[in-house]
Amino acid sequence: MVMLPHQANVAGNVHGGEIMKLMDNAAYVVAHRHARSNVVTARVDELTFHQPIYVGNLVNCHAYLTFVGKSSMEVSVIVEVEDLFKDSPRKCALTALFTMVALNAGGHTCAVPPLELTTDAQRARFEEGEQRYKVNRAKAKTCPIPERL
Repeated sequence: MVMLPHQANVAGNVHGGEIMKLMDNAAYVVAHRHARSNVVTARVDELTFHQPIYVGNLVNCHAYLTFVGKSSMEVSVIVEVEDLFKDSPRKCALTALFTMVALNAGGHTCAVPPLELTTDAQRARFEEGEQRYKVNRAKAKTCPIPERL
């Protein structure tokens, strides 16, 4: 997708939220294809901005599953940016991990198929994702709300 002026600030830098929305959509497609049900974003981790994105740049999002639990899926999303005015290679602009949860028609979580792992790299990413899942699940049990906002 080519970045347009309405997606940027006055200096021509594309707003991070615009790119995050593209990343969320990419994660949604990957998770929905796997679950074959509606999915929602439950968590975003390790969102890192590596390169700025400017008006006129071409942005591509690449997403793939790294871990699948009972109803949740971790999706790795990589955003590449290309300056169409220069003959230079694409660069990694953003990376993040999205946790998507499958929902049935009634809006309740539902089971998803297991992830088929065929390579050692996929198995290693799955094990890393499983460890993150366990840590995040423990964190999710509490929601710290300050006495006064």
